[in-house]
Amino acid sequence: MQTWIDLFHLAWPFLLKGAGYTLAFALAAMVLGLALGFVVALLRVAQVPVLAQVATFYVSAMRGTPLLVQIFVIYYGLPSVGIEFSPATAGVLALTLNVAAYLSESMRGAIAGVSRDQWHAGYSLGLTWWQTMRHVVVPQALRLAVPSLSNSLISLIKDTSLVSVITVTELMLATKEVIAQTFQPLPLYLAAAALYWAMSAAFEWVQRQVEARLAQRR
Repeated sequence: MQTWIDLFHLAWPFLLKGAGYTLAFALAAMVLGLALGFVVALLRVAQVPVLAQVATFYVSAMRGTPLLVQIFVIYYGLPSVGIEFSPATAGVLALTLNVAAYLSESMRGAIAGVSRDQWHAGYSLGLTWWQTMRHVVVPQALRLAVPSLSNSLISLIKDTSLVSVITVTELMLATKEVIAQTFQPLPLYLAAAALYWAMSAAFEWVQRQVEARLAQRR
């Protein structure tokens, strides 16, 4: 036990630094993914010619292929056609494109779950399609979408571990580097798991607070 304590004392600064990068990558991908996912959901709901079909193909491709493959395509594949990203940028881009596809489906389903009567009420007030969407439908859809959106975002925390394969120094790569120096995989992987769990639990707490706040506004 004393050996493990000494090991944690040595490894903790590196693991915390890696966890900080993990949070940064996840938060960046969350914000960008929410923005892109909302646009994709709107294109599909509004049935915009051509763009709706492109959005449908994008969602199918992102959900139907492994995130690891997407990371490899962006980081190792695109340079062959003259498009090159740094490891961190490639990692955030892959996470964003992947999570946006799932978030768009959550938002599209939530929008579809709003009663058509709400649309008719908006039109009866003289609102346009976009105004009705913005002021009437989206606020109600967000309440429906919060649990599904939160689950996708919490999963994103764990998915950041995959960007370690392109040498992005996040929690998993930091853990592997310490293991390479100490040859103590079990306690260090357990410590990394505990940090992932703690970050996920923090987001779950935020989810509960948001749901409670939205419930009070009904």
